[in-house]
Amino acid sequence: MKFTVAATLAILSTAAAFSPNSIKSLSSVTPVASTNSNILRPMVASQEVDVNTPVTQRKKTKEERLQLASKGLQVHVLGLSIHHASVEVREKLAILEADWNTASNEICSTGAVSEAAVLSTCNRFEVYYAAPSAREAVARVTEYLAERGNMPVSVLRKNIFMLSGDDAVWHLMRVSGGLDSLVVGEGQILAQVKSCYEHSIEEDGCGGKVLSRMLNTAVKAGKRVRSETAISKGSVSISSAAVELSELMCNKDLNLPFSEARLTAIGAGKMTRLLINHLKGRGLEKITIVNRSMQRPQELAEQFPDIDIEIKLMDDMWNVIGRSDIVYTAAFSDGYLIDQAKLQENGLAGGRPMMLVDIGVPRNVGPDSNEIEKCVAYNVDDLKAVVAKNTAMRQKEMIEAETLLREETAAFCNWRESLAAIPTINQLQEKANFVREEELNKCTRKLSQNENLSDKELEAVERLSRGIVNKLLHGPMSHLRSSDNIRDQQNAIKELSAMFRLEDDDDDRRGRRGGRSRRR
Repeated sequence: MKFTVAATLAILSTAAAFSPNSIKSLSSVTPVASTNSNILRPMVASQEVDVNTPVTQRKKTKEERLQLASKGLQVHVLGLSIHHASVEVREKLAILEADWNTASNEICSTGAVSEAAVLSTCNRFEVYYAAPSAREAVARVTEYLAERGNMPVSVLRKNIFMLSGDDAVWHLMRVSGGLDSLVVGEGQILAQVKSCYEHSIEEDGCGGKVLSRMLNTAVKAGKRVRSETAISKGSVSISSAAVELSELMCNKDLNLPFSEARLTAIGAGKMTRLLINHLKGRGLEKITIVNRSMQRPQELAEQFPDIDIEIKLMDDMWNVIGRSDIVYTAAFSDGYLIDQAKLQENGLAGGRPMMLVDIGVPRNVGPDSNEIEKCVAYNVDDLKAVVAKNTAMRQKEMIEAETLLREETAAFCNWRESLAAIPTINQLQEKANFVREEELNKCTRKLSQNENLSDKELEAVERLSRGIVNKLLHGPMSHLRSSDNIRDQQNAIKELSAMFRLEDDDDDRRGRRGGRSRRR
């Protein structure tokens, strides 16, 4: 029909009006150097927040998360680990997994931090966060940690570490890969990072688009390291290191062969399960488990049918300790289960030799237990000497693992930088749609004078105009999204903005809005 040809010609003229006369290849733009600062220093906010009052942030929509991410959110990590802080400091900040999201909501409650996720384990307490202002964000997180740990900021600063940008991403990748663990290659940390990611994307989580993507990438990186290298084969865990330490020190501390020692474990969680599994490899035949309830010890008894597991409740704890040579503790407790005063109170001071191996954080055994005659107490910090040998044996696997982790780090950082193209893409789409509607209105007024045209035919013209413009924009927008080289992408954004005069259009729109406001 005649109107179809006319409409098509009108829309093609619209596309021609929008398109520049000549478009230079965006991939040939010469890159320019960019700067990036990864060093942060702590700032303490004067504002006080009641950390006892849980604050739940409203879950942002996908569009809101994308908009925040495109505004230049930088990722950071602030925390402490077994490499930087003693167990006395770490246990003051330890948070149960069930409360990770509560903590992240409290951190985000002031608005200084846009996204946050907490990772709290026996060997580390770390807050991963993203924010537009590094200074305000680090002040908020430092304030939160000082208040939660009930310690002066001066003490906190001596124990915490802070990383920003690519350094923060690299740290998380090494954590997930097991390279930052006390025991290199241990697998438990990967499960903990995965839990951190899963909590961050829950309804009450504060992961956001950037942080959740980073955590998910770290989980994939950790899995890749363990499947493509031998980093985790034959490696030890905290529990097995505790077994090795007690076996190594048994003759010295107890004047008794390890095979003859009577063993007890307080707590029946994952650490105890791993402990029994490693003791089984050393010929364990019998062990007593003390726990608050019967369910978990019974599950362990079913899991290890070849081992004689005696189950006792906490009411019998001191009787069991009194007849044990080595006691492993891995239970959650608000205070010390065992200390000098309690040992004396229960008549266990100065008796036969006893070894206490505490692998829990917060600790179950008070450090003053060592003051009791013939009682020797160890905690997770004492395992460093035992695992040093394991680390030395894994240098080759560590190098291979780091190569893989660097690939995953680069992939995430490139994705993160690619978000900078989103405002330009939105501007380009906005201008294209503005020109399309302007030209289409002119065309529609002429076509509507033809009484033979139905509404459906006019809608077809509308769809045709959208299709032409979308196809014209597809090439440049795809190039911006898929560029692997950050410098090339930054220059492509600049070239595209100049080519289509996007910044001029923004100024014009702001001017028009300002003029309307003044007229009002």
